Amino acid sequence: MAGDRGYGIEPEVLQRLAREIKEVHEAGVQVGLVLGGGNIFRGVSASVKGMDRVSADYMGMLATGINSLAVQDALERVGVMTRVMSAITMNQICEPFITRRAKRHLEKGRVVIFACGTGNPYFTTDTAAALRAKEIGAEVILKATKVDGVYDKDPLQFPDAVMFKHLTYMEVLKKKIAVMDATAVSLCMGEKLPIRVFNIAVEGNIPKIIFGEDIGTSVTVEE
Repeated sequence: MAGDRGYGIEPEVLQRLAREIKEVHEAGVQVGLVLGGGNIFRGVSASVKGMDRVSADYMGMLATGINSLAVQDALERVGVMTRVMSAITMNQICEPFITRRAKRHLEKGRVVIFACGTGNPYFTTDTAAALRAKEIGAEVILKATKVDGVYDKDPLQFPDAVMFKHLTYMEVLKKKIAVMDATAVSLCMGEKLPIRVFNIAVEGNIPKIIFGEDIGTSVTVEE
């Protein structure tokens, strides 16, 4: 969301994201989005520096609401009808999350953005994504990152880092590989919900994955 600046919302990033989602949407794919809020506020970082963890987490959830409204605006400006559904009630700007209503929006051809995580402190955006994916019956989770996939160590710091093309849920959990947090991975494992980790900064990656290109790292139950 922030682009190269590292903070705030970059309009060019929004526009590119909207174009890619539109391409996928027009191909008949139902799309649900879960956005982080780190470009505005990081709850965990704030709690480490002394802020009350619960307050910090709620502030982080509200930051995801800001991002959700920004993406909704970008999508609707390119002609994609979008609904924001929030785990925290904010009736003036979005709908409360209700599973059946979310499914109905998807059936009617709308993109649904799930804001404010699970609505509870101590649960990450990753866990919210896994939970919402299960609730709406999603076929796959696309986990957007700043690198090309999952590596054995941070590729931004170690040039010799090796990327995994495929991992199992158990490998991720046992080796504590930073794909998603353990709660999210465990939920996906229990439901056999595939995860695809990819670089969101590379233009065109979203439609390429949806249309079958082997991009990034896949996490599934199979060896």
